[in-house]
Amino acid sequence: MKWMITISSNDPETAHNAMRLANVALVKKEQEVSVYMLGKAVEFQEFSTEAFNVTALTEEFMEAGGEFLV
Repeated sequence: MKWMITISSNDPETAHNAMRLANVALVKKEQEVSVYMLGKAVEFQEFSTEAFNVTALTEEFMEAGGEFLV
């Protein structure tokens, strides 16, 4: 199955949960996953926090072979 996850929010918790889902689908479920960030979400490196580290999850996603579009 192919997954396309679109993130358009700059809420750290929302983006964090979406990236967690993307990583689980890609790594544990071995699905083909693309993540597309648009609007305020493209600033994920700025709104990433210690509790909701979107940047780290995004790096893990790309290292695992996920398609990441901004």
